[in-house]
Amino acid sequence: MSVLEIRVEGMGFWAPGWPDWNAARAGLRGEGQADPAVVKPSPTSLAAAERRRAPLPVLLACEIAAQACVASARAADALPSVFVSTHGDLVITDYMCSTLASAPRELSPIRFHNSVHNAPAGYWTIAAHCHAASTSISSWHASFAIALFEAAVQAIADDTPVLLSAYDAESPGPLAEVSPASTLFGVAMVIAPCAGSRPDLRLRLQPSSAGARLSPALPADFQALASTNPMAAQSLPLLAAIAAGAGGVIELAAGDQTTLGVELCA
Repeated sequence: MSVLEIRVEGMGFWAPGWPDWNAARAGLRGEGQADPAVVKPSPTSLAAAERRRAPLPVLLACEIAAQACVASARAADALPSVFVSTHGDLVITDYMCSTLASAPRELSPIRFHNSVHNAPAGYWTIAAHCHAASTSISSWHASFAIALFEAAVQAIADDTPVLLSAYDAESPGPLAEVSPASTLFGVAMVIAPCAGSRPDLRLRLQPSSAGARLSPALPADFQALASTNPMAAQSLPLLAAIAAGAGGVIELAAGDQTTLGVELCA
């Protein structure tokens, strides 16, 4: 397969204690500490009423998306987008399953409305007044790699920057045994084709055994994130390498016996 060359024009980040990419980058370098006051995302891109009633995955996805747009100096209303979550909103899924089993007539229309996998993308495009195409993806523990590849394909095919927003929220009840997550985590990127300039990343789908593997050590706070959130586990090795500014190749799980090789062009 051909190599996809892209630039990363801006990044967003949110996790408990780490409110943005600048803070997280310093933390990943071992140069910063978590802020205990950062406990819940509160995206100003959403109206106050929407922030009050939107579920956490929506708040998280919109917060990191807005950060990436600001960092890239790109207009949010002009960017096609790719939204990705390993398991979607399991809090609402758990609520719906238990309600349907016990008292189906009491199912909340608002919570049903928020149960669809593309709810965060819908909230974002409405808040950003964006009419560009939006794609919502889930691919289990290959979700981040597949979404990054999808965003890169769109950016290069359409010769336009693309917003990528990747996030996972907590898992409640019995569903936590299937897809465990006990914290919030999200990362976003605005990626663009190189247009003759030097790329930041080169992407190639390849067999799992191919290529060299760079595995940057994670500070303790980020090791904990990776162990308690599937999207953090999938993306933090690449984010740590980006933060370090080092060259090398990261292999991200991209499906059965397949990886996404990501070469960092230091």
